[in-house]
Amino acid sequence: MSGIPAFSVVVPCYNEAAGLPALLDAFAAAGEGRDFELVLVDNGSTDGTAAELARLLPLYPFARGVKVDVNRGYGFGILNGLAASYGRAVGWVHADLQFDPAAVFRAALLLERAGGRRVLVKGLRRGRPLADRFFTAGMALYSSLCLGVRLRDVNGQPTLFDRALLNTWEAPPHDFSLDLYAYASARLAGYAEVRFDVETRPRYAGVSSWNRGLGDRLALSWRNVKAGPALRAALRRGA
Repeated sequence: MSGIPAFSVVVPCYNEAAGLPALLDAFAAAGEGRDFELVLVDNGSTDGTAAELARLLPLYPFARGVKVDVNRGYGFGILNGLAASYGRAVGWVHADLQFDPAAVFRAALLLERAGGRRVLVKGLRRGRPLADRFFTAGMALYSSLCLGVRLRDVNGQPTLFDRALLNTWEAPPHDFSLDLYAYASARLAGYAEVRFDVETRPRYAGVSSWNRGLGDRLALSWRNVKAGPALRAALRRGA
């Protein structure tokens, strides 16, 4: 790679082989002429994701791959991608194309306009079912009370911020609570919060590994509740 890209976006891929061609094509179209890198993390996939990445990545000069041999969680995959990234700003978005890759470049523009250094840009999800919005609101309220900072739509995508924030992190979680950790760490460090609407769409291909119905949403909520006190302690140490 020649030079440092303006930003790096990490995409954790767990059994996403069927959607990779469309994902890369969408980033190529949305990012034409933009200074960025796409870091695709094969997060312990078992469905041929590795073979698809080996076939596709040479066709897209803005993209490269990172391999995680055994899946140790959504957050673990993102952290490996961040460690391998070079961008002055960093962030992530899901691989399932529920969020248009064009939203990543909108986030980058908002970060640039806001001054960048102490700003967190995060999507606000729109067009979601009532049950999903209910759980989102409940977890945001609990997280706000537990961590002592106002939060909303914790898992909104994409997420983008200056890479200096990574230097404040202490023992970030390896599971889905990484979104909460990153968001709350920025707020506790005094970062300004910039949000923008992002329409959610059905998955392009495959089946979600975690959100398959009410039971999964309840399980995720309960894991976040149990993790709250430890997360609060880690955030206070890093702040």
